[in-house]
Amino acid sequence: MTNVMELFRLDGKTAVVTGGSGMYGRQLVQALAQAGAKVYTASRSLEANEEYAAKMRAEGLNVHAGKVDQGDEESIKAFLEEITKDGQKIDILINNSVLRCTKDYHGDAALFDQSMHVNATGLMMISRAFGDHMAENGGGSIINIGSYMGVLGPDYELYKGTEMSQDFAGDYFFHKGGMVNYTRFLASYYGAKNVRCNVLNLGGFFNNQPEIFVQRYSAKTFLNRMANESDIMGAIVFLASDASSYITGASIPVDGGYIAK
Repeated sequence: MTNVMELFRLDGKTAVVTGGSGMYGRQLVQALAQAGAKVYTASRSLEANEEYAAKMRAEGLNVHAGKVDQGDEESIKAFLEEITKDGQKIDILINNSVLRCTKDYHGDAALFDQSMHVNATGLMMISRAFGDHMAENGGGSIINIGSYMGVLGPDYELYKGTEMSQDFAGDYFFHKGGMVNYTRFLASYYGAKNVRCNVLNLGGFFNNQPEIFVQRYSAKTFLNRMANESDIMGAIVFLASDASSYITGASIPVDGGYIAK
């Protein structure tokens, strides 16, 4: 008889988390490693990833650092080759990296192009490389890290009276919205090869924002608070594990009810 709790274990699995040393990425890496996976945290900054990986290893977790430029297909291929050169297969890819290079709606269009290259074309390139690898090796799980901003427009009222930026370039909304339907494409393309793809649309993360912003944002959720440093952990392990083996193409909010309210 299947023990349901064992379905959530990731023992013997290998995961890659892009942007794993960032604000959201840290808890993603920690959760997967605590569930038993060998985890690579990777971005353009090897130093930042190694610093966090070392901290996780000091806690007894199997975490390693890597370097990959999501906007460079050769870098993606080299990273995949490096971590699979000894026959190791990748079971889980968490697309968490994001380049925030734009400043405002009337800014330089070249910055919008740069953002779209990394965050849209780059998402395609890394998903294709790792998705093909998973398909050739019996299956896997790709999890895209989206945002409520990929579902809703900006609420400028949240920022009034603060020094937080109220001028969005729109690129973040563009590629996070596109990520939702691209997730469905990947789920369809790789489904027959037992590769699943889902997206988590995350809500606002508490990061010492001005009190008035926190109060306004919290009031727009059902749970009356922003996300904390462990709120994404359960969802990421669920989608990475066999507990979600019949779930693919799903867009799941992890936002305290912000989208639904």
